[in-house]
Amino acid sequence: MIRRIKKILKSKPTIEGAGVYLKRAFGFYHVPQLDPFLLLDDFRADDPARYLQGFPWHPHRGIETITYMLDGSVEHGDSMGNKGVILPGGVQWMTAGSGIIHQEMPKGNKKGYMGGFQLWANLPARDKMMDPRYRDVKKNTIPEIKHKDGTTIKIICGNIEGTQGPVKDIVIDPEYLDVSVPAGAIFTHTVKPGHTVFAYVIEGEAYFDKGQDSFAYEVEGANYFDFKRECLIAQESVVLYEDGDGIEVTAKDKPVRFLLVSGRPLHEPVAWYGPIVMNTQEELKTAFEDYDRGTFIRDKKQDNR
Repeated sequence: MIRRIKKILKSKPTIEGAGVYLKRAFGFYHVPQLDPFLLLDDFRADDPARYLQGFPWHPHRGIETITYMLDGSVEHGDSMGNKGVILPGGVQWMTAGSGIIHQEMPKGNKKGYMGGFQLWANLPARDKMMDPRYRDVKKNTIPEIKHKDGTTIKIICGNIEGTQGPVKDIVIDPEYLDVSVPAGAIFTHTVKPGHTVFAYVIEGEAYFDKGQDSFAYEVEGANYFDFKRECLIAQESVVLYEDGDGIEVTAKDKPVRFLLVSGRPLHEPVAWYGPIVMNTQEELKTAFEDYDRGTFIRDKKQDNR
């Protein structure tokens, strides 16, 4: 069954870190609608003054952060001595687990443009305190499938038509694709029933629902029922799908590029403050006490879980 649209979210401007201007596609106030996903930020900008301040040292626990760069770069370092650079087309899949303190400092290209996305995925209670790890994925390791109609699919995570993305063995069983569909083409894709599925429109516009003439959906908490023109979804919008085993996207007059993300929902309580996400307020309190005491970074000798 092809999935219908459940809700459309419009990204909103916000400022994070030390003064980074970005668009928040969804976040704290949308939990648990996109379970297991917590947050998606679109940080594309062409003015260095709006991003160079970056994200100085800060902690994470209980989540995974996935950074995907389109242009420019992000220099990063952490409390364990790791450091590196995420280059255009590259991905960093960071599992914070029991705790990590790091910084992320964006840099523009020669023209001052910098762009990318950061997605937060929740960890189940049993894995909240797992050992932290990085997966630095270079552009040339991300496979790209090209269809005869011009559609291209970059596979960061997942298995499409027998082609496996480089990120594997993630507990929420996610799929993360970068899809480009030319004008006049239709993209159909099989997804796992029961998984949360959403698309984020990077550029262009398309119909993200097979029933293009009219349908009921929700936009930012208000119910709408309108005509075909309302079904055409443009950039910087999130399309959250209902359940089913497939999606269909039609690019009619213009091409469209979008992120397509899915994952197995956790159905667990969420206790979230700032960069730390646990299951209970007591766990959240302990995390910040650990940070204040200087015991935030754990190893196997300190934690037997």
